[in-house]
Amino acid sequence: MNTDPIAPQTIDEYIANFPKDIQEILEKIRAVVKAAAPGAEEKISYQMPTFFLNGNLVHFAAFKKHIGLYPTPSGITEFNDELSAYVKAKGSIQFPLDKPIPYDLIGKITTFRAEENLAKAASAKKKK
Repeated sequence: MNTDPIAPQTIDEYIANFPKDIQEILEKIRAVVKAAAPGAEEKISYQMPTFFLNGNLVHFAAFKKHIGLYPTPSGITEFNDELSAYVKAKGSIQFPLDKPIPYDLIGKITTFRAEENLAKAASAKKKK
């Protein structure tokens, strides 16, 4: 969908490259992730919207027929039962655009990942 030869530098630029209906979904995912991890920093990584909190927290991206969420393998393993209806791989989940996007689940996954990253950072500080 992104036909712009220049890669987006911000999440706003990324979202602006999509049709209005997809922009609305991406903005809602962005808001859900922000609410679940208020201290996370927004950036573009791997040409995708990314939230960073003591390391990568989650990435998301729009495709022709789905929204991809990339919460690392632990974010998928932890919610495996709730994600059983979706196509998933080691570090990715596909939410089809012809079905409701599970925003509450995205929020829960993000909260889990934020807690995980903060715990890792705290553990690393204790070792020093």
